[in-house]
Amino acid sequence: MRYKDKQRNSTEPKGELASRTLAMPADSNPKGDIFGGWIMSLMDSAGKMSATPHAAGRVVTVACQTSPFCSFLQPVHVGDTVCCYTDVKRLGRTSITLDVEVWVLRQGQGARIKVTDAEFTFVAVHEDGSPRELMSSSPKLPPLPVRGRRRPSRQPKGQISAMPAGRTVP
Repeated sequence: MRYKDKQRNSTEPKGELASRTLAMPADSNPKGDIFGGWIMSLMDSAGKMSATPHAAGRVVTVACQTSPFCSFLQPVHVGDTVCCYTDVKRLGRTSITLDVEVWVLRQGQGARIKVTDAEFTFVAVHEDGSPRELMSSSPKLPPLPVRGRRRPSRQPKGQISAMPAGRTVP
């Protein structure tokens, strides 16, 4: 069984609880099923909240990967408690990669049910949005030693497009 299959079939969340919220009617379709985009937004926000302390400052989302594609294992209904768990996968020179899992409690009670998971990568940035090195304030996870001058993406320095995590105001 592949690692990703083991992870999808797990019975316990991996990582620490990063956020918990109630699925409301405004986040659903007319039949009461919650929109997948709302779940992805929660995952991004939970990842941002977990990545910020490791960066000791502002971070932006640069990538979200699912394997082999984004799939929702179970529906989420209005009234369910949606829990996002994060686990640090990698700390780079400027980037932080987290595994994010979503589990629900039906109507806020009972056994946890896994809904989806994804890998999110965040980059620490200065106020002007340019990448900066991590300055970890976490004693248990210091940044990894610099092995070279590899960029978090294949774009040259100064051309990394950074999108803020969470909702933005136009």
